[in-house]
Amino acid sequence: MSDVSSRRTPAASPLRGRIPLGRAVAAVLVLVALGTAIALTVIHPDVLLRLVPSPDMRELHPDFDTFWHSAVALLQGSDIYHTPAKLTNLNPPVLSVLLAPFALLEALTAYRLWALLTLLMIVAAVLAVARELRLGKGWTAVAVVALLLSSPLHGTLVLGQIYGLLLVALVAGWIAERRGHPLLAGVLYGVAVAFKPSLAPILLLPFVQRRWRPGVAGIVGAGVATLIGVVPAGWSSGLEWLRIGLTAPVPDVVDNAALPGVAVRMGVPSEVGTLAGVLVLVLTLVVLARRAGRGAADPAGTAPWAVVAAGLLTAPIAWHNYLLLLWPGLLVLIALGRERAWTRPVSAVLLAFPIIPVSWGALWADDDPWSPLGRSLYCAILLSYWVALLAGSSASPARRAHTSLPPGGAANPAAVVPPPDAVAPAPDPAERSSASPTS
Repeated sequence: MSDVSSRRTPAASPLRGRIPLGRAVAAVLVLVALGTAIALTVIHPDVLLRLVPSPDMRELHPDFDTFWHSAVALLQGSDIYHTPAKLTNLNPPVLSVLLAPFALLEALTAYRLWALLTLLMIVAAVLAVARELRLGKGWTAVAVVALLLSSPLHGTLVLGQIYGLLLVALVAGWIAERRGHPLLAGVLYGVAVAFKPSLAPILLLPFVQRRWRPGVAGIVGAGVATLIGVVPAGWSSGLEWLRIGLTAPVPDVVDNAALPGVAVRMGVPSEVGTLAGVLVLVLTLVVLARRAGRGAADPAGTAPWAVVAAGLLTAPIAWHNYLLLLWPGLLVLIALGRERAWTRPVSAVLLAFPIIPVSWGALWADDDPWSPLGRSLYCAILLSYWVALLAGSSASPARRAHTSLPPGGAANPAAVVPPPDAVAPAPDPAERSSASPTS
């Protein structure tokens, strides 16, 4: 038998048949999300963005109205948690200290300035992550356009929420981690937690990875930022905030994506959802700890975003608008697409579904037995984010050459790449293809 005839044809990879199918399924899901969003916008034309210019602070911009009244109370030396606002302030005193300058303005003017700053902060944070990951222009454009069309952004702007501020703190911490400054990253994560304690699980990540100093830095950062709020507002304000936070009921509304909220919608005690959330969080930390022991679970990859997602699922309240905080994690997944074929189709789907507006809840009547399930769409989206981000935590996105290994960290030195001016980067597949990904 000749050498030629004796050669064996290499076995085809089983993934070759699956990847096109996966992309086809992703394309169908993206079209379904976009079609649903368009249909709901036609049926319910009063989209959230049209409400931004409204002067009705109490009814249409109630979150910022609450923050503004608390800031005014702080400057007047009165109780920041007992104000004429419609809603109860569920945020720590440090937020009132930060927003004190806005109390010098008329409420509507302050709201419009805050909405503009929020939009700038969110877009700038997403662009900073895209630049850090060296994403191609195509995927960066897709991510930004999907962001601008997303219901979480629109809701954040209308209500005047603080997710732009939180996103900046989280992104700054993540970038510090990537650039070899884990202690600074811990402090920045701690500051984010001080403003929104439901993000506290992110402070556990360094400990499960046996990176003790960044973990302690995170706790110190959260403690100092908390004191910055409590001292001027009075120690009683801190106790009052704790009382409010521990006694506030779990709201049964369509845009509460947390598992306790789903439990209430299903007619079971919220504690059942809390237990499920705790299991999700423990599973997340165990998986990341095991991967860190094998040199994976890069703290500058999707790991911190997976922990944030698990924390939001566990919290009593996780509005759909919180999804903005996970947008950087999707960009990391897109960057991993250079090595992991599944991450970009999945990311395209996860970018598309948040475009579905909150008018989705109007489709489900109270007496419809399927309503509890249908109204849990946003929890399903958050769960999907968590699964994807946790699955992607086993890989490390490429870092720039100036990145150093954090002490005790699990960073992958093989992931370090030269700066852009040293080596011409390979063309982004999304830009080589004639069909750009659908947002």
